[in-house]
This record gives sequence, C-alpha cells and structure tokens, in this order.
Amino acid sequence: MPLAFEEKLYLCRRKNASRGGNENDMISIEGLTVEFGGFTLLDNITYVINKKDRIALVGKNGAGKSTMLKIIAGLQQPSSGSVNLPKDLTIGYLPQQMQLSDTRTVMDEAATAFAHIHELQARLERMNAELAARTDYESDSYSELIERVAQTTEQLSLSGSENYKAEIEKTLLGLGFLRTDFDRPTAEFSGGWRMRIELAKLLLQRPDVLLLDEPTNHLDIESIQWLESFLAARANAVVLVSHDRAFIDNVTTRTIEISLGHIYDYRVNYSKYVQLRAERLEQQQRAFENQQKQIQDTEAFIERFRYKATKSVQVQSRIKQLEKLERIEVDEVDTSYLHLRFPPAPRSGDYPVIAENLGKRYGDHTVFAHADFTIKRGEKVAFVGKNGEGKTTLVKCIMGEIPYDGTLKIGHNVKIGYFAQNQAQLLDESMTVFDTIDRVAVGDIRTKIRDILGAFMFGGEASDKKVRVLSGGEKTRLAMIRLLLEPVNFLILDEPTNHLDMRTKDVLKQALREFDGTMIVVSHDREFLDGLVSKVYEFGGQRVREHLGGIYDFLSRKKIDSLRELELKNKPAAEPKTTATPTPESKVSFEARKEWQRRLRRQERAVADTEQRIARLENEISEIESRLATPEGMADIDLCMRHGGLKKDLDVLMDLWAEQTALLEEIKQQENKNVSS
Repeated sequence: MPLAFEEKLYLCRRKNASRGGNENDMISIEGLTVEFGGFTLLDNITYVINKKDRIALVGKNGAGKSTMLKIIAGLQQPSSGSVNLPKDLTIGYLPQQMQLSDTRTVMDEAATAFAHIHELQARLERMNAELAARTDYESDSYSELIERVAQTTEQLSLSGSENYKAEIEKTLLGLGFLRTDFDRPTAEFSGGWRMRIELAKLLLQRPDVLLLDEPTNHLDIESIQWLESFLAARANAVVLVSHDRAFIDNVTTRTIEISLGHIYDYRVNYSKYVQLRAERLEQQQRAFENQQKQIQDTEAFIERFRYKATKSVQVQSRIKQLEKLERIEVDEVDTSYLHLRFPPAPRSGDYPVIAENLGKRYGDHTVFAHADFTIKRGEKVAFVGKNGEGKTTLVKCIMGEIPYDGTLKIGHNVKIGYFAQNQAQLLDESMTVFDTIDRVAVGDIRTKIRDILGAFMFGGEASDKKVRVLSGGEKTRLAMIRLLLEPVNFLILDEPTNHLDMRTKDVLKQALREFDGTMIVVSHDREFLDGLVSKVYEFGGQRVREHLGGIYDFLSRKKIDSLRELELKNKPAAEPKTTATPTPESKVSFEARKEWQRRLRRQERAVADTEQRIARLENEISEIESRLATPEGMADIDLCMRHGGLKKDLDVLMDLWAEQTALLEEIKQQENKNVSS
C-alpha cells in the first residue's frame, strides 16, 4: 500500500450519493473485507457511525485499526464491501505520521484552517469595489449585487470571522504553545510540535467526522486533558485509535474492538467494555458447555435406543431436535500474548542518582536550574511536564551525554538501561527482525534469540520480516527486546508506551512493577503511570519540583494549585509584596467577588448575544421554508442551497450556545462555592 496515504493532514468532502435510512446515520460500513496476499485482515465487517458518536477503535497492533480509518477517509480501498455516507459530508483525518510544511509561522499555518473565511473576505472586497465603481443604481443587476453583498456579509458574520483569530489562539494555547511561539517559523519546532499544529488545524476546521490515529502520542498530560475537553464539548462525530486508556475512557462512549478480522461493538467506554466483554465470554462459555452436555445426552439416547421399535418415535423426535438445534458458538479469542520479564537487577548503591544545584543552559536559554533531588535504590519515579521543559534533557545529563552545571552523582555499580522515545526510529529498516537482535546479542543469549522473539510475538515467519514493514507498535516491541539483552539495575524509559496496544502496555506495566531495580519513566500516559510510580518530578518554569505520591495524587494537587493561582491573580495589582501586615481576607474576597461578577456579566452577555443570533437565523430559516413549500420555491436551487447553508450555520451556533451556557454554569457554581466558603 503506498505510504503517501500517511504523509499529510487530510480533510475531505466525500461526494457519495446520499442513501436512505436513519437520519442519525452518518456513515454506514457494509460488508467490509480487506485481504493481503491470502491473509484476511478485516472479514465482512458491518456497522454504522451516527451523529455525535464518540467511538474508540481498539485491538492489538496490526489488527487493522489504522487501515479502517484510512478506508473511512477514502484513502484506501477495501477488497470488497462499501462505505456509504451522505453527500458533502466532511471528514478530517489525522494519521500517526505525515510530511509537514515548514514555510509559515505557527499562527499563519494554523490560520490555513480558515481559508474559507479569507475567501469570503476577498469576495466581499471585490463586490464592494464593484459597488463603488458602478452608478447604475436602479438596475436589476445592481440590486442583485447588493443582495449578494448582504448574503456574503451575513455568511462572514455566521462563520465567526471576527473571532477566528481568538479561536486559533485558544486552540494553540490548549495544545501547549506559548504566545511567544505564534510568530516563530514552524521549521524551528520538532516533529512532535509540528504534529500539534496539524492537529490544531484539524480541530479548527470542525469536520463532520474526526478520524484520529494516536492523537496523544506527541502531547503532554495537560494538553491531553485539554483535548479531552475539546472533543467532549465541541467535536461532532469522533472515531479514534488510541492506546491511552484514560484518554479514551474520558472521550468515548462506544467501543469497537477489531480482533482476528471481526468486530465487537459495545455502546460503552473502554473500561466498561472490558467488563462486559469478559462477562459475555463467560456467559457464552457456560451456555456452550450446557448445550454440549445436552447434545451428548441426546446423542447417547439415540444411540442406545436406535434399534428398539418401542422407542422409534422418541428416537426420531430426538434426531429432529438435534437437526433444528441452533448451535451456540464461542467467540474466537485472540490468544497471542506478550510475556515479558526483566532479568534480575544486580545490586547498586543506595542512591543511584543525587543532584545538587543542577542546571542546564543553551546559550541564554535556561532549560532548568537549581534542581536538587535524590533517587533511592528501588524507587520508581515519573518525569512529567510540557514538551521542551527539560525532561529528556535531564535524562541525557544522567546518561552523561551532555554537559551540565552543578553536581550530579551516579551511584556505585549503577548499570543503566535506556529506552529513548525515538528508539524505534533508529532501527535499521533494511534488516530483518531476527538480524536486528542477532546483531547486538552476545554470548549464550544468541542461542535463545528465537525463543525471545517468540515471547514478543515475533515467532515463526514474523522473525524474518523486514523492519520497514513493521507497525509502530511492532518496532517499539523490537526496540524493547534490545533493552532486555543484558541485566541492568537502573531503567530510564522515555515514552515507552507510544504505539503499544493496551494489552502489551498492561504486560509491560506488570513487568516494570516486578522489576527490582530503580526506574525513571518519562511519560504522558496517566493510566500507565498509575500504580507504577511513587514519586513525580514536575518540569516547568525552569524548575524541577518533587511531588510525593502517584500520578493522580499529583494531578489532584495541580488542580488545587491552579485554583490558588487564580485567587492570587485576582489580588489587587498595587498590593505590596513585602508588607509585614497580611492583606485582610475581606479585601481579597471583595476583589475576587468583583472579578467573578465581571466574568459572570460578560458570559451572560455572550449567551444573550448568541441567543439573539439564533433567533434571527431561525426566523430566516422559517421564512425560507415557507417559500420552499410553494412549487416555485421547490424549483429554486439557490434557495434550497441557502436553506441548507443556514441550517449548518444554525448547528454551529447551537453548539456555541451550548458551550457558552456550560461555561456560564461553571462560573455560577464557582461563585456560589466561594461565597459559601
């Protein structure tokens, strides 16, 4: 399959003819089959994607999840079956990897999402220039031109042309960019940050259906939480592939598992699906066993009395029962599984890492400074924070790869095993899986390479595959094998779960729990870190802060700290910082209440303004529908098109009103809590 399919952000407007059926059905997948050289990847799959669906596509690596997204987007053709959808449906597709543009600034690149607004503005300018030049004020063509100007002006108003820059800023900030980044060329950013720009463009375009393939791979925890809120409140239909369990649990309400070519469709989030799936298989197995016992008893009766004339009626009755019996089948379960165990860790000194006044600068830019921390033997800690704040930089300091300021002591007999987030990309794609491991294995371990590969689901012919044909998850597994070839007592894992499916992540997490050495994990995966680490180091603002407890303890405290920061920001600007007398609590409360009241009034005005726009639009739609009820109106194609456009505009305004109303309720609740306290 050509790799070009994954090279760019894809926003398409599918032109398939509209089909009949439920008006809530947006996309209908019917009898979908995908075959590769005699291997059936997807086998006669049928399901429907409805409006506002939030679907998680799950399954092990290589099950066909990404292939399914490409087929829905129209980028790949199935062997048989069809994808049916309404005319002019817009589909936004974000692949795992793509070729990225480096010719604009961050703001200009994100603004390409609103090319339709620029087109409307240019059209309006041309028409206004034409109006200024003409003098035939009484002509029909002049009146028509005025009407077109009015329509275009209304379209611009409804499209949010006045606020689109604010919308861009809000989205970029939510995805982790700083305002100082907006005017920087995109070429200055890493591939992960440029992927965020592409994601921002896709979200801003508001397609009817969003297809997202591993959207969290390049995001930090705060950006993931922002994306969760955005998708839940503002997106239309969403179909996503993600191995971040917390993310899909918070975003999706329907789970479709692809397993051994078939799908299992549940209208619940992933965690609930896992429970229901297990219960279903258990019930299915019990029913199957009961039926098998019934069949055996019936067959025994037939065999026993087959030749007795007095029992011939009963025998024939039993035979007919068996012929009519609907046999229960147990769903085929994918039993291939990864078994992972780290070698015993040699004993190291009591303190593998001690940092005192540690810092790192690049010229005038300070990455972090004055870091003081100690990691004890056997501790498992997490490095978290926004990308670019120094997590990987500190890892490189510990590895001795770059110079630093201050003191950094590595303990006695510390043997480091390092897994970098780009480890999979460093593999030689021209080599086979077997040769990749054989090349680095030494000693007796070389006699066990086939066994090791089999444990990592590279058994049989899979070990002879070229690295270039492996999926992202398979490459990550292969890179992980290299880490296991020699015993270490200090693991440093930089984003180890990217591209791993959920079951493989669960096995890796369990193996890391059992690992008896020391460990640093750089990760944005909350569910993976939960129960694995007992300490969190937060990177941000050129500081490294230590937080005792697990990842959710840290996130809970962060929310509390954010509320305190909000209260501090609401203090009077002229308040002396060094006064010996504390500011009276009543004064702070008074100023805070004033700020809440201002926010409340602003939000109430915004809601009222949107409600007025909705009312005007509904009146206009009602008038057009009255005209469409006449034979002349039904024959007016332009009128029909205008009606359809206004209906879409109304949907956009209704979504905006829902968001504004939700925010208004949040402000009211916040005010009530603070007043009562």
